[in-house]
Amino acid sequence: MKQVRPKKNLGQHFLTDLNIAKAIADTVDACPGLPVLEVGPGMGVLTQYLMPKGRELKVVEIDAESVAYLGAKYPELGDAIVGEDFLRMDLEGLFGGRKFVLTGNYPYDISTQIFFKMLDNKELIPCCTGMIQREVAQRMASAPGSKAYGILSVLIQAWYDVEYLFTVDEGVFNPPPKVKSAVIRMTRNGVDDLGCDWPLFRRVVKTVFNQRRKMLRVSLRQIFPDAGAHAAFFSSAMMTLRPEQLSIPQFVELTNMVEGEELRVKSEE
Repeated sequence: MKQVRPKKNLGQHFLTDLNIAKAIADTVDACPGLPVLEVGPGMGVLTQYLMPKGRELKVVEIDAESVAYLGAKYPELGDAIVGEDFLRMDLEGLFGGRKFVLTGNYPYDISTQIFFKMLDNKELIPCCTGMIQREVAQRMASAPGSKAYGILSVLIQAWYDVEYLFTVDEGVFNPPPKVKSAVIRMTRNGVDDLGCDWPLFRRVVKTVFNQRRKMLRVSLRQIFPDAGAHAAFFSSAMMTLRPEQLSIPQFVELTNMVEGEELRVKSEE
């Protein structure tokens, strides 16, 4: 059977170490009983260890050559091989509306987009595991006060507990990437209601981290460009902090402050 050649335009780096592949597959065991969706299976190095787990399994692969290879190598998967773009898929109907585990050796160039899609479908995805570039994994798992703490950290940790499981070196891939990789696991935390408006929360987080070295009283002026907020809004103690110093509850508090000020500004127009 002809091997699939990794395609640079798809960000493909095929894992060659079977021990690591099995270790990644085993990360889904922390979320038992749920169907599993693997993103970007390539030639199935991870798939072969997911199949014996007795879970309903589907794999989604955008590369037509890989889809054909998987169909020939694992004919028992049949229609469970989905030849689509994960980022464009409607996940609601994938397992008939049931919750599922997301896993994979994720394409590095779209890993952040994959996790934003996970957030958009967080009620369907109570658990997500897999391998990404180490830098992104560090950002996702980082705590307030660290240089790696940023937009991705806050948005994901608002809804998920993030575990950095282990690091993977460059030499176990074909072709070897230029960076180290890491395996992570995210499990939905107990938060059902964030306590603020979620779209505004995202907007506030992105706004302040886009000027991460500025105090909040400077970066938040982008949200009130014309009429502006009252001086009292910018005089609270929190406004002297920089975004990497804020915890998730503080970002919730900040979002509610911004919402209240936006309503006040509109009422005075």
